[in-house]
Amino acid sequence: MPATTKSRNTKKKTGVTATAKGNTQLQDFFMESLKDIYWAEKRLTKALPKLQKAATTQELKAAIEEHLGQTQEHVARIEEAFEMMGKKAQAKKCEAMEGLVKEGESILEETEKGSMTRDAGIIAAAQKVEHYEIATYGTLVTLAKTMGQDDVAELLAQTLEEEKQTDETLTSIAEGGINWSAEEEEEEE
Repeated sequence: MPATTKSRNTKKKTGVTATAKGNTQLQDFFMESLKDIYWAEKRLTKALPKLQKAATTQELKAAIEEHLGQTQEHVARIEEAFEMMGKKAQAKKCEAMEGLVKEGESILEETEKGSMTRDAGIIAAAQKVEHYEIATYGTLVTLAKTMGQDDVAELLAQTLEEEKQTDETLTSIAEGGINWSAEEEEEEE
């Protein structure tokens, strides 16, 4: 067996997570990514109420309200993950989430209040956020497992599943009538 394969297997089996100097590069990357999604989730707790208020249908308003509650739980889970890693919870501005939130705000500015087109736009913006979160949490879960942090992986996997469910709910709402109703709306003069 080549030496590189043997040492890689040894690391995996022993759960080595740090070097003599401190954290591995992967651990540092993981922690920076955790800071990033922590900021993103906290930012969403401020953005979601605006989308909920702007939504037209009760079904979409209710879905956003439910996800706001989940997002607050996501923040708490991330804080728990930091604690499990022996670190203090810290946020680092997430440029991606900031851009997605701004895009959502521009959709509200560009669509007519009370229209199904606005709801379709809100769903589109929310799904972009969900897809970003799904990608991020999927990566964090995999990295936590790689580092032997199975408890952290399990914790973050709960959030990953909720993000996937929210995405499915939004698709169902859109396909259940909002998109068709939006297609019927006349263009503003």
